[in-house]
Amino acid sequence: MEMNASYTSFVAVGDSFTEGMSDLLPDGTYRGWADLLAARLAAREPGFRYANLAVRGKLIGQIAQDQAPVAAAMGADVITLVGGLNDTLRPKVDMSMVRDHLEASVELLAPSCKQLVLMRSPGRNGPVMERFRPRMEQLFTTIDELAAKHGALVVDLYGAPVLADPRMWDVDRLHLTAEGHRRVAEAVWQTLGLPAELNWRTELPLAEPPGWTVRRTQDLSFARQHLLPWIGRRLTGRSSGDGRPAKRPELQPYGDAPLS
Repeated sequence: MEMNASYTSFVAVGDSFTEGMSDLLPDGTYRGWADLLAARLAAREPGFRYANLAVRGKLIGQIAQDQAPVAAAMGADVITLVGGLNDTLRPKVDMSMVRDHLEASVELLAPSCKQLVLMRSPGRNGPVMERFRPRMEQLFTTIDELAAKHGALVVDLYGAPVLADPRMWDVDRLHLTAEGHRRVAEAVWQTLGLPAELNWRTELPLAEPPGWTVRRTQDLSFARQHLLPWIGRRLTGRSSGDGRPAKRPELQPYGDAPLS
């Protein structure tokens, strides 16, 4: 990777992680690592252009069908593709189909841009993570193989203990906090060969774990507000992204449209 490289455009492809949940802004919209990265790239390059096609809840098949062809047609310098994790969290998943959709997306996107970036997504420590870890690691093996074959970069967020710290995750236990997104933006920034501004892997200070009562209260709140609605959507075949448009569908100069 060329150090201190110059990039004039960036397209982000993916699901809620790339849309920016749960980096909530005062106006009720989400920012997230991709917006943070775009802002930093734009500060280096006049006329910098940015699109974010991500939609929460999308599976890799939907990303491959709806987002990858649009992104490929934009001819951007940098494309980030993060997908497949929602598939691994489903009760039933065909990992060979996940691989096929990822492979099709990478084969389409890699030759269309100056640099394709893939990710090994972070995972929050806890029982849910342990249940789905084998699927996730199978997904990450596929990502590593596709990156090696097609010359893509891989940002290894999964290998960073700090991003497994529960304090980096929102109360829904599925999405990073603002600090988590800030660190992801820095990780992608450095992977692109740009000068480091911080050590994004620095772990949080040790803290006394919450007591039993606090933990049980948090568990009950999580179940009511997030887990049960999530299960309900799975049982009825619905998604949180149904009918939702892409976050920033056009590759436009950075300041031409408000960022979510």
